[in-house]
Amino acid sequence: MSTPETPRLRRLVLIALALSLGAAVSLGITRFAYGLLLPVMRDDLAWSYTLAGGMNTANAAGYLLGALATPWLMRRFGAAAVLLGGALLASLFMAASGFFTAANPLLLQRLLAGVASAFVFVAGGLLAARLGARLPAHAGLLLGLYYGGTGWGIAVSALGVPALLQAAQGVPHGWTWAWWGLALACLVATAVLVWPARLLHKEELSAQASTAQKPDFMPDPLPWRRMLPALAGYTLFGVGYIGYMTFVIALLREQGVGAGAITLFYTLLGLAVVASARIWAGLLQRAQGGGALALLNALLGVATILPALTGAWPVVLASGLLFGAVFLSVVASTTAFVRHNLPQAQWAAGISAFTILFAFGQIVGPTVVGWVADGPGGLARGLVYSAAALWLGAWLAWRQKPLA
Repeated sequence: MSTPETPRLRRLVLIALALSLGAAVSLGITRFAYGLLLPVMRDDLAWSYTLAGGMNTANAAGYLLGALATPWLMRRFGAAAVLLGGALLASLFMAASGFFTAANPLLLQRLLAGVASAFVFVAGGLLAARLGARLPAHAGLLLGLYYGGTGWGIAVSALGVPALLQAAQGVPHGWTWAWWGLALACLVATAVLVWPARLLHKEELSAQASTAQKPDFMPDPLPWRRMLPALAGYTLFGVGYIGYMTFVIALLREQGVGAGAITLFYTLLGLAVVASARIWAGLLQRAQGGGALALLNALLGVATILPALTGAWPVVLASGLLFGAVFLSVVASTTAFVRHNLPQAQWAAGISAFTILFAFGQIVGPTVVGWVADGPGGLARGLVYSAAALWLGAWLAWRQKPLA
């Protein structure tokens, strides 16, 4: 049955879907596509798992630098401008990966791409939170749609990278073609982002004009101590989830899974991310404390440990579907926590705080899992460590109470 707010909701959903291409660029392609390229690059360039994981550690270090800089950039230029500028830079840095084979330039590229992806993801998250404030009853859905855009990037990567690798067979370092194809996909997404960025920029200018009339206004500092359980739980999410996304494709190859099945696995994982917006919208709308973060972290730990325990295809496929249906909703849960518990003037600072600690976790995760994988037990043991980090994060998040 249609209600008076239905046309408005449809328009906000369209804006959120367009805005979600920022998440597709910043995480779905710029970060997670590397997991598809890691096995072929490692074989071609004779990397250890430690160095292969170090590539995503460099990306996470860049993400941390970008997250630290983004609040200042948004105050200086506005969130919409930071979103578009970051998406363009991410596209250029992705293309740069196709021109190098030495480890150091590739590490630098992953670092710079991480900086740009933080610009996009943090600015887009703030814009999505503001979008949700227009229709609070559906804020959980609108936030989920934005973060679920990561799934579109994963699905495009899953379908595009194998096709490009196949086309480049026989070409020296044929994986470079995949980097260029991914860069082109980022540019197309950036072009689409212009529309929601312009719409939301107008609202941003109006808000700035309103704030300018109150020169003595200064937001209170964040209640760090009272937010500590959620912040710690989210840091451990960063440690745990990135090991799966970095190495699960390499593990499947080791287990003898064929190229077609891997493409299916990763595509379905991406589509599950998109579906997660609807699956968890109600939870994000209701949960005032750390309950959503705790539940989602716990489920993610289950998804992470399954392929480490067995290579049975139905179990592996279930792992990918569960992981995809959960992991970006963990990110959305922290934005929902900020929206529920902090005044709007503190939203940017709150989202940046979670993002910075998330980045610290991601710096630790890939290299540690890679180092473990180079020893006895291989990649399977590395994923056990990732699952343990996620379960510890769930326990900590469960202790987070709503902020009065």
